Amino acid sequence: MSFQVMMEQLAGGLMKSISIFLLTLLFSLPLGLLVSFGRMSKNRIIRSVVWVFISILRGTPLMLQLLAVYFGPYYLFNLKIGSTWRFTAIIIAFSVNYSAYFAEIYRSGIESMPPGQYEAAKLLGYSRSSTFMRIIFPQVVKRILPSVTNEVITLVKDTSLAFSLAYAEMFTIAKQIAAKETSFMPFIAAAIFYYVFNAVVAFLMERIEKALNYYT
Repeated sequence: MSFQVMMEQLAGGLMKSISIFLLTLLFSLPLGLLVSFGRMSKNRIIRSVVWVFISILRGTPLMLQLLAVYFGPYYLFNLKIGSTWRFTAIIIAFSVNYSAYFAEIYRSGIESMPPGQYEAAKLLGYSRSSTFMRIIFPQVVKRILPSVTNEVITLVKDTSLAFSLAYAEMFTIAKQIAAKETSFMPFIAAAIFYYVFNAVVAFLMERIEKALNYYT
């Protein structure tokens, strides 16, 4: 196999890794915020249920969760699993898993805000929801961005776990080429792709952080 063909195949796998990355962020970030509200709920039952949810997701391997989501419909409901379910299962597992981590990050940021800001906003006529969205949340985003950046960078590398469901993302393709060609070069090329991917993500997150310096 020529070097050009290998790079083209890895680039195709990279596009699949990027799709997992983007869709996971698209679903897990807002879901994490909702989960954080449940974690801070005044209702003890809701708070306890959400705590168990987060504990399980953070305490078990993501690969195990991928397998559970993928094979769950068959073992629990005897439903047939088609090839189209594979990608859907990957996105569900990744999104739910990362929502648990983002929920705790959101919670730490929200609970770190001074209560006086809510009181001052109330005196100015703001409702509690308006206060949160227009005053509190922008500051929370600024505070939690470094922690979110760490999780986002971890997500870039975790996309390789999709190989456990035989999904042909970049790492899976690199393994296939390496086995076929008995060469370590595909792994080196994949490592370079991951590094560049991470560098781009880190750069974009740094730009976002600088853009939010208004809230310091």
